Amino acid sequence: MKEAIRELKEMNVGKVLENEPLASHTTMKIGGPAQVFVEPSSIENLEKTMKVIKKYNIKWRAIGRGSNLLVSDNGIEGAVIKLSSGLSDLEINDTEIKAGAGYSLVSLATQMSKKGLSGLEFAGGIPGSVGGAVYMNAGAHGSDISNILVKAHVLFDDATMAWLTKDEMEFSYRTSVLQTKKPGIVIEAVFSLQEGDREKIVEEIRNNKNYRKETQPYNHPCAGSIFRNPLPSHAGKLIEEAGLKGHSIGGAKISDMHGNFIVNAGGATADDVLALIQHVKDTIFEKFGIKMETEVEIIGRK
Repeated sequence: MKEAIRELKEMNVGKVLENEPLASHTTMKIGGPAQVFVEPSSIENLEKTMKVIKKYNIKWRAIGRGSNLLVSDNGIEGAVIKLSSGLSDLEINDTEIKAGAGYSLVSLATQMSKKGLSGLEFAGGIPGSVGGAVYMNAGAHGSDISNILVKAHVLFDDATMAWLTKDEMEFSYRTSVLQTKKPGIVIEAVFSLQEGDREKIVEEIRNNKNYRKETQPYNHPCAGSIFRNPLPSHAGKLIEEAGLKGHSIGGAKISDMHGNFIVNAGGATADDVLALIQHVKDTIFEKFGIKMETEVEIIGRK
């Protein structure tokens, strides 16, 4: 690992840190250290980083803005690659746009609304980056990324790159091929939008943002929705019906606002959150016979 870190620093790929606490890089403010933390300053430097990782056979994990993640208290072995401002370019060509993986999804939706471009209204209030949104097919308000994606530029773990079409991304509910068959990093994405009534689009974005503020606890550190909706049921409704709103273990608490959110109420550990997740799973199965599956990604050393 020392040789790899030395090479990455000599190549000047961007920020390279050892034992960086991931609590500083997740929206839940939980997570132990990354053995090595790299924040590439460009696509070219991301590619160089992956080549070094492959050369030394290092385990790796990419993150964006750190939402939808629960990182172990013991941290992550290997490399954590953060996609941020170095991969946040934006190109607009009529109704087709290309955005870097590090671009804020909320900011992108807001900017497109001001230009009278429709298609990203559902993303108003989703706290994540473009790369993460494509990776997990993020969605809300009856729409998702698969409805607007044309293609995604992906860096695979063998350091090769390719553009994958929407069909090749094999999207399903909160899932893509990158989670199931082809591990890789979304480095940029092309979306197809439509011209629309600017005032109506701006208003819909505003309404979606306000809805989130009114119904979801983003004033506390959280990771977003914890469980996938066991359709046709909804996770939050089941948790509320089970009387679990407000239930806490250690510093982790099921939000009083929305049953499908666990907040860091102060000093929560990943173990606290995991214990609370298991308690919810056990209770819902016991009461309703429904198996709950997590939407939040749980990563790191056990």
